[in-house]
Amino acid sequence: MSENCGISRWDDPNEINARLKKLTSQPIWEVDDEYYNGEIMPYYDEKCKASKAVYEEAKNYIPGGVQHNLAFNKPFPMCMDRAEGAYLYDKDGNKYIDFLQAGGPTILGSNYEPVRKRVEALLEECGPVTGLLHESELMLAKEINKHMPNVEMFRMLGSGTEACMASLRIARIATGKKRIIKMGGAYHGWSDQLVYGLKIPGSRGLLESHGIPGSDYRTTDECRPNDLNMLEALLKRNRLKGGTAAVMVEPVGPESGTRPIARDYNKHVRELCDKYGALLIFDEVVTGFRVGISGAQGYFDVVPDLTIFGKIIAGGYPAAGGVGGKKEYAQLMAAGLATGKHRAYVGGTLAANPLSCVAGTAAIQEIAAQNACEKAGKMGDRLTDGLKELIDKYGLPFVAYNQGSICHLECTGAMSFDFSSMSFIKSALGILKNKDMMYVRKDSMERMGAAYMANGIVTLAGSRLYTSMADTPEIIDEALNRFENVFKHVKKTDKGLV
Repeated sequence: MSENCGISRWDDPNEINARLKKLTSQPIWEVDDEYYNGEIMPYYDEKCKASKAVYEEAKNYIPGGVQHNLAFNKPFPMCMDRAEGAYLYDKDGNKYIDFLQAGGPTILGSNYEPVRKRVEALLEECGPVTGLLHESELMLAKEINKHMPNVEMFRMLGSGTEACMASLRIARIATGKKRIIKMGGAYHGWSDQLVYGLKIPGSRGLLESHGIPGSDYRTTDECRPNDLNMLEALLKRNRLKGGTAAVMVEPVGPESGTRPIARDYNKHVRELCDKYGALLIFDEVVTGFRVGISGAQGYFDVVPDLTIFGKIIAGGYPAAGGVGGKKEYAQLMAAGLATGKHRAYVGGTLAANPLSCVAGTAAIQEIAAQNACEKAGKMGDRLTDGLKELIDKYGLPFVAYNQGSICHLECTGAMSFDFSSMSFIKSALGILKNKDMMYVRKDSMERMGAAYMANGIVTLAGSRLYTSMADTPEIIDEALNRFENVFKHVKKTDKGLV
């Protein structure tokens, strides 16, 4: 295990998954109508008028009224005006404890001054972009390699989605094989090949991934999370179909650990990849420089062939993505006569712009210097332990667990379904049977999220929370007081069962 690590414990995934299955099999528990209609909705009606006005106008110009799915909340998106440390402030002046942290990248806290000062200095002397080589590109690649030596070469791109797309091209050129295996429920961006089995394992294009020709999935396989037997069965089967180019995983489990895995799972995946000649790709968009300064690969002591980055490598600034790894593979993004192999054509006009590279280098340096991963991880432990105590105090069936500063609070089981199978027909039948129930549980999850927001807590969809170095014991304890104010109004309903 590396230094500056934010994970102090690893919970038994079998125990967590058993509790999640039990949660899903019983009626929904949620805030009662009296509290929701009498206190939650009036908060939005009376204290969030400016946010609502911006949203209503935005619907005329922006599809859905927001530019990113993270901004959707019930009953309408909050329009944020200022971010500082552990807090967000909306356009009406309301103050929130921020456990969204921009989806994970701002582990130092929002608008961290030392990073901002470096960016301001760059803008004064250079501006945000030159269109040509800038030394900051080299500095960022070296800083990443310093903490993740397995990333011998690094190519910066505009997003994690682009990085995932690039990794597949590299893997196919390197191995001469076509098939890709991903884990059910995992999110690897929104490219055609990987919008497959999102959130719910086994959904395989049946829920969210529309507008994509079925042929685009022809070389993508989905494996049940944490199931090494199924993974090996797919690898064996693929030998008859030309072989597997790569296995792609989120190293703490799909959806940032929403589906937890065994502590030694990644080591066994590495062994299977070696056995069947496939590359191992770690998607560290969330875990990189969050679970530890050396990422999840450092924590698990597993060497991936390629690593996907996003968000944090630009320090919370734009153009946040990239792919790196072993030199023999990463250099295929240049290729040509120098390597004797085909080139994986990737890039972007504004990728690796000076602003993003300087911000990313400064952020990673500060994360290391301030021991941010460990500090944020301790606050994640404190938050999760406090939530567990509240769940027990009020006799709720909710499930709370964490991987350091990545915290999970499952209240309705909306994310806990699993239709993974080697058979598409079985998956489809399972989805059709449970589709209405899944949407009812999702709506209830959003209702709980609305209650948290009205109590001054920003979460990711009401079920995931990211702590940061800006969180203190006092802030965490205040957050727990606010969670308690919600939990004491939670009642068992007759919703959520077929």
